[in-house]
Amino acid sequence: MRKTLTSVWWAWCGAVALVGSAGVAQATDLEANRHGTPSLRWERIDSPAPVRGLDGQVHAATCSGFPGTDPRFSFWARKGQSRNLAIYFEGGGACWDNNTCSAPLVGLPPEVPQFFVPQVPPGTDPATMDGLFKTDNPANPVRDWDMVYIPYCTGDIHIGSATKTYTSVGNPALGLPAGVPVTIQHRGFDNFMVVLEWARKNFRGANKVLVAGSSAGGYGATANSPWVARAFPSAELYVVADASQGVTNAGFDNGNPGRNSWNPQLDRRTFGNNSPALPGPELMRRAAQADRDGRYAQFTTSFDGVQIGFYAVMAQQFGAGSCPNPVVEWHNKMSAQLQSDASSLRNFRHYVAAGQFHTVLRSPAVYTESSAGPTVATWLGDMLANRRGWENGNGQGHRGGSHWRNEACPGCLVQVPCQ
Repeated sequence: MRKTLTSVWWAWCGAVALVGSAGVAQATDLEANRHGTPSLRWERIDSPAPVRGLDGQVHAATCSGFPGTDPRFSFWARKGQSRNLAIYFEGGGACWDNNTCSAPLVGLPPEVPQFFVPQVPPGTDPATMDGLFKTDNPANPVRDWDMVYIPYCTGDIHIGSATKTYTSVGNPALGLPAGVPVTIQHRGFDNFMVVLEWARKNFRGANKVLVAGSSAGGYGATANSPWVARAFPSAELYVVADASQGVTNAGFDNGNPGRNSWNPQLDRRTFGNNSPALPGPELMRRAAQADRDGRYAQFTTSFDGVQIGFYAVMAQQFGAGSCPNPVVEWHNKMSAQLQSDASSLRNFRHYVAAGQFHTVLRSPAVYTESSAGPTVATWLGDMLANRRGWENGNGQGHRGGSHWRNEACPGCLVQVPCQ
């Protein structure tokens, strides 16, 4: 039976309701001032020209082109004081079939189905954001770093390179009738390649590079980190995925419609020749395994309402797992995945916080959230500080002097009985 947009939406809402409301962190001239106070001014680069990327292909930047939205792509950059660089991938949902791609997030009431951000929202300005963008906070471990902010407007977790036509299932809130063709530019990877080429030319000689992202952007950071490493071969690489655990199912990972709607561009040297069908949980694991010198990390809450919501939609469309309750199923898969990675990867750490809120890197909570022990900012600072001996243990203690540890709130990684 064909599932309607409303039924899919209510599957999501029902899942989120089981754990409570999810708090989503909301979301100029380039000044080279490396000897004084870091600049707080950002440059917006509008409609960047096509480039030939490190993959040898020509890439042009664009947003989704959903009817009635602005297709122009822009990104932001800021010079800091240090010779380190932070590249941040923005989040904003995803779409992969007629149902989800009929429902963009364009400022409609919350009861209206909304799955992905189709354009760079007017008023976007990293200078107004909190968390790691709060450059006057002394607790910010990247406050004096160069920064690049990559918006997200293609519905493909920053890995797509496809033009895909869907059939609208009807969206009365947008005046979009059922049966109308809707063409989406899933060009997140192309956008990334354009930004990376700009960053490679404008931030030469970086000593350290942090690749981070939240939600869909966390997947983008993980999946695209091998290209960043290639662009900055002399830099120490750090990767942080915020609220992007890779808890998916095989139907979505292998499907078209599904993840393969986007023609995902995953580096085969890192992720393998069968990368288009790679299970979601394997993205972080494979990236860390392929780069033993890099440091890789994931942050999540124990019952992230938004991640659970998307998993509920996947379960309805592609089949549920061993537990029909998506809240329990997501939590247990997340817990098992993180503990497995922590025990087998010496260059990987996790931070699991209590609660249901979604994302932390753009939120003031990065400085206050401490349910797992240290604040998230402190944990990130330990990661970036290269504290001696980090590679001699698996993060479960202070072996060899390492202070970058796996952290989890009490009981937050315990398996929950299916109910």
